[in-house]
Amino acid sequence: MLAAVIGALWAAPASDEPRAVPTREVLLVHGPIHYDLLIPIDDISGPRFAALETRGLPLSHPDARWLVIGWGARKFYTETPTYRELKPGNVWRGIIGDDAVLRIDVIGPIAPTAKRRTVTMSEGAYRRLVANVWSALDPGPDGLPQRVDVDGYTATDGFFAAKGRFSILRTCNVWIGDQLRAAGLRFGRWTPLPLSVSLSWRLYQSEPR
Repeated sequence: MLAAVIGALWAAPASDEPRAVPTREVLLVHGPIHYDLLIPIDDISGPRFAALETRGLPLSHPDARWLVIGWGARKFYTETPTYRELKPGNVWRGIIGDDAVLRIDVIGPIAPTAKRRTVTMSEGAYRRLVANVWSALDPGPDGLPQRVDVDGYTATDGFFAAKGRFSILRTCNVWIGDQLRAAGLRFGRWTPLPLSVSLSWRLYQSEPR
């Protein structure tokens, strides 16, 4: 716990363009153990992720507004739609290491009362973020994302093979911090817990920087 707090406090400096005007926003939404990244479906993300339409995700639906993206351990993530279905073997597999997957869902407008954390960034940082998230997908022989042959959690989501491996030291929440830092934002260097992401966001991203 102490290391998770220190990792959140020990921020990497922002590398975005000096005095860049923040014009784009993404959201962070969390549950008890996991943060998701929400990217608006717009002129940048829409074309980048358009190939997911061929994999069954309804990006072109008139009500589609957001991509909900989470990275995690394949066995744990794909087999735990609710915590009632938690399996000790899958927890252990995540601790010692497992292949990674991305869960991507397509949702409509977010209710004003929904709890979320806003991250504001420049156009350049946003383009880097979208490109980096797309590059986290592990493409198949055809160059397109590989959909994992498991049921999703909703009628509009899917699991996809991702690069990297999940472990207790590289968690879904670490991945969130990695994406924000790679985009050029100031954020904690190691954010293994939701607490770490929340603390780092409050310190470095709760107001435009």
